[in-house]
Amino acid sequence: MTNGRPTKHRRQHLVVRLLADNEVSSQEQLVELLGHEGIAATQATVSRDLEEIGALKVRVPGVDRLVYAVPELPRDQVAPVDHLRRVLGEWVVEMAASGNLVVLRTPPGSAHVVASALDRAGLEGAIGTVAGDDTVLVVSSEHLGGEALCQRLEEITGARS
Repeated sequence: MTNGRPTKHRRQHLVVRLLADNEVSSQEQLVELLGHEGIAATQATVSRDLEEIGALKVRVPGVDRLVYAVPELPRDQVAPVDHLRRVLGEWVVEMAASGNLVVLRTPPGSAHVVASALDRAGLEGAIGTVAGDDTVLVVSSEHLGGEALCQRLEEITGARS
């Protein structure tokens, strides 16, 4: 805790636990549950937390409603294309390709956000990412190549070269 307030990571850890222990169907319900735990949070904060932890809405078996859930294993966390589009559009300021690599430039301290979204997106031809402070190195398959992957990323963001 810092100044009596939980850190972002602590709050997000609690969100994961609350989602595991409760059938949470709305962000407002999650705000209320956090309040019962002594943590004041806004709907906007909860919305960002859900996105960052990779929470998805899933159908409850036998019931016709959706609840938030976090896949247990990181490899199961698949980010929808809209999430990837939003992350790339907000955080990537420059893209360049070389061989089977794509280099993405971000504002300082933001590369990990972009790398995580790419890793979770399961983008065909993207083998993996390495994030620094303001640079993400995306390794493409030899079959696809860096130029084609870079073009695909530009298509996702709506950017034109």
